[in-house]
Amino acid sequence: MFRGNDVTRERKYWLFKSEPSCFSLDDLEKRPEQTEQWDGVRNFQARTFLRDEVKPGDGVLFYHSNIPRPAVVGIAKVVRGGYPDWTAFDPESEHFDPRSTPDSPVWYMVDVRFAGRFRREVSLEEIKGHPALSGMELVRQSRLSIQPVSKSEWDVILELGGVEEPIE
Repeated sequence: MFRGNDVTRERKYWLFKSEPSCFSLDDLEKRPEQTEQWDGVRNFQARTFLRDEVKPGDGVLFYHSNIPRPAVVGIAKVVRGGYPDWTAFDPESEHFDPRSTPDSPVWYMVDVRFAGRFRREVSLEEIKGHPALSGMELVRQSRLSIQPVSKSEWDVILELGGVEEPIE
């Protein structure tokens, strides 16, 4: 357990999808302090996760999507909980949404920090074929860009990826 917002809560685990041509695990690792905002999410269910449930200290499986062999490639840690996604306010941004304003934000983002690279990628095909992972959101509803992951699913995927949990 850890303390955040003056409330003790169990760490949660998530899968965040990104197309590597837009933002990859390599990109995150190269950012200052290996930290970046996770912006541009434009799905209401994923937005609600970012706004209400994703908190500092949570673990993130970093998933490369929309490529020939989609896979979990590493992990990150949430370092700042949900706050308004300012890219929605910027008419020059590809993520602009005129419905969202600073006074009434529609979209939210979090900040994540690089926490580790897998020794080997864990492909979607492998996840779908693993009995302990058959109930994952990724298998059942693969289009959602932010998905909850159970602790047991997290542990299995880290083991398949060849790493021990480095999140403090």
